[in-house]
Amino acid sequence: MTRATDIVELSDQQRLVRDSVREICEGYDDEYWRERDREESYPTAFVDELGEHGWFGILVPEEYGGAGMGTPETVVMMEEIARSGGGFTASQAVHGGIYNSVPIVRYGSEALKREVLPAVAAGEEAIQAFGLTEPNAGSNSTAIETFAERDGDDYVVNGQKIWTSRVDASDYILLVARTTPLDEVEKRTRGISMFLVDIDEAVEAESLEMKSIPKSASTAVHAFELWFEDLRVPANRLVGEEGAGFYQVLDGLNEERLVIAAECVGLGELAIDRAVAYANEREVFDRPIGQHQAIQHPLAKAYAQVQAAKQLTYSAAAVVDAQTGTDVGARANMAKYLASEAAFAAADAAVQTHGGFGVATEYDVERYFREARLTRLVPITQELVLNYLGEKVLGLPRSY
Repeated sequence: MTRATDIVELSDQQRLVRDSVREICEGYDDEYWRERDREESYPTAFVDELGEHGWFGILVPEEYGGAGMGTPETVVMMEEIARSGGGFTASQAVHGGIYNSVPIVRYGSEALKREVLPAVAAGEEAIQAFGLTEPNAGSNSTAIETFAERDGDDYVVNGQKIWTSRVDASDYILLVARTTPLDEVEKRTRGISMFLVDIDEAVEAESLEMKSIPKSASTAVHAFELWFEDLRVPANRLVGEEGAGFYQVLDGLNEERLVIAAECVGLGELAIDRAVAYANEREVFDRPIGQHQAIQHPLAKAYAQVQAAKQLTYSAAAVVDAQTGTDVGARANMAKYLASEAAFAAADAAVQTHGGFGVATEYDVERYFREARLTRLVPITQELVLNYLGEKVLGLPRSY
């Protein structure tokens, strides 16, 4: 399948990342991803191969066995994974395993880093799950009710999480819980802490119950509802400073949103590539349907939107890597917003190009459409991005 032309110039290292990841992705054809979607089965073989080649350690420093790369390389990697056929499902299957190690790198004790990071970088263990969202605390993370109380050398955790992805493909959960009651802190953002929880140990202790949540988008990547009852977590599994977990979560959000934006870009490019190929092959009234402007214009518009989002994503990633002091919050949020909108426009145009076949699973674009719709909700809704831009960039009064 011919790919549409890219407008972003890559560095030598970025090209090396792209080509290496593409080679792995080419081993998993369209039918592999259709089966994962149809059977709602996690892409274990694909994820394991990426792990064996060390890609879960792309952000892990070399001293702990990782590649020691940065956001520009991770952006390339995740865009390529999404674009190479797996779409947002493929990128989300590995996203957590890459970014959930970052808090350990930045805030974990030296002992915890030495214990966990080399195994993660080697693909032997995974921190795929991140436990933050709760039934009564969605976008308002400071409202979480899961509580961890210190008891000697342990913390005892009780509470509930929802929409926790990839628990079934993870060795650990990076768990966020309150350690100081909300009514005892000066600011709602204080008194929240982060812990690394061994899933097998929690299940064996009968302190963790989990239930899969049925969903229609990215069906191969499962989400779970979790219940913690008197779960004992060793105090040395506290990540960073007690009470500062909320700020630790915020610290890496800009970089992660840029990578999410890159995944949306990859999905949009994939949808356009598929639609263009079909438009050139499918003939109606003795001519290829791609000859008609009603087909050309939506695809051309979506292509322009995707490439514009890509340019912003890559330029913002370069700013993050250079650590120039430029505020990247606005860039990261705009990149996520525009890339999500562009991916949706591209997937919608791809479905329309295919006509009735657009909803047939054998052509894949209906899956891209489902995934593209999901990107407008996760990991942050489009409305919250606009709230951020309105308040932080435009100087408007806080609306929530």
